[in-house]
Amino acid sequence: MEKEIRNGKVAVLYSPGFGAGWYSWIHVPEILFDPEIVALVEENKNSEIPALVEKKYGDEFLYYTGGADDLRIEWLPVGTRFEISEYDGSEGVRILAPDDGFTA
Repeated sequence: MEKEIRNGKVAVLYSPGFGAGWYSWIHVPEILFDPEIVALVEENKNSEIPALVEKKYGDEFLYYTGGADDLRIEWLPVGTRFEISEYDGSEGVRILAPDDGFTA
């Protein structure tokens, strides 16, 4: 799985807005870290994300990209264990114990 890593930190994508989540609606770990999506968020080109997701992941995954409009990047130190918390579509990044969740 590709990750965007800079200065010992990994970019983690999440959608804090209410309504539609990002990972919580797609459940594809790759979309948490995808370097091309990170680049689009940094360039404020969120409207291009749904087409990129369809191109890269196609029919392999069922996806809903409504959360792309509100994507944010959380930079976590490499090796940090975390999970994406969600309430009513609003996501957050929660740091976990060493044996739980995803690894940045």
